Amino acid sequence: MDISVVIPLLNEQESLPELAAWIERVMLENAYSYEIFFIDDGSTDHSWKAIKELRSNNKNIKGIRFSRNYGKSAALQAAFEKVEGDVVITMDADLQDSPDEIPGLYKMVIENNFDLVSGWKKKRYDNTFTKNIPSKLYNWATRKLSGVKLHDMNCGLKAYRNEVIQNIEVYGEMHRYLPVIAKWAGFAKIGEKVVQHRKRQYGTSKFGISRFIRGPLDLITIMFVGKFSKRPMHFFGSMGGILFLAGFAIAGYLAFEKIFNDMHRMTELPIFYLALLFMVIGSQLFIGGFLAEMIGRATPDRNKYIIKEELNLEDEK
Repeated sequence: MDISVVIPLLNEQESLPELAAWIERVMLENAYSYEIFFIDDGSTDHSWKAIKELRSNNKNIKGIRFSRNYGKSAALQAAFEKVEGDVVITMDADLQDSPDEIPGLYKMVIENNFDLVSGWKKKRYDNTFTKNIPSKLYNWATRKLSGVKLHDMNCGLKAYRNEVIQNIEVYGEMHRYLPVIAKWAGFAKIGEKVVQHRKRQYGTSKFGISRFIRGPLDLITIMFVGKFSKRPMHFFGSMGGILFLAGFAIAGYLAFEKIFNDMHRMTELPIFYLALLFMVIGSQLFIGGFLAEMIGRATPDRNKYIIKEELNLEDEK
């Protein structure tokens, strides 16, 4: 199969027939073999009924329905576990992403050998203060911290080589940083394509003010997990060791002053308690890192790696 289109949705019944017909037209014009996965993330309208009606007319359409709203990351992960296309394209269901971009994204993955291609909505029709400015701030921070040079990290229109989505896991609110997750998994050839952004045709946006809080926290999480999930002792142990040594040095200085210079009322000095605090916290961090290391060694994916190519030397003999 050439293409799998993955579309998470929440209460988008009005846009689904038009979107499905548009995707079908693009696929037929380009002679692509395809499937469309609609993931109903706990809709309270008639979205699931619309999906079933679309399925009755087009067997390339498939659907997944959640029992409640689990979020976009869970919806993407559920589809990623079932798709069969060589290229997996994700897009939103609100008709703000144009299916006419699919051939261009597909060619960039297949012909230019990209692992992932992210859309860039260079010209947007969103509210400037609630979306554009926060989006630019998050994208700037993500570029600086992750090294992934994309202008629009959170654009829903993306194309992935199937190998990529089979080797990454999307959870929590991490869908915002899928290119970063892919990079940490070893898929570093990431491209970008300017795509058309359209005005919303039906309904309202499903993303509220909570994303302003979740976005930075998710970025911190993904950066930490990407760098230290396989070696937590490197982070906690080094931090703990520095604090403990600092506290020990202060305590040593105070002990020297007490013994040789007869320092009075040493235990009433703030620096005495600072030394104790440093040593206690340092010890706790070191022990925490040690325990995390032991737990990490017991996990099934502790030595997970991805083989890109392999030569069978026995066949060459």
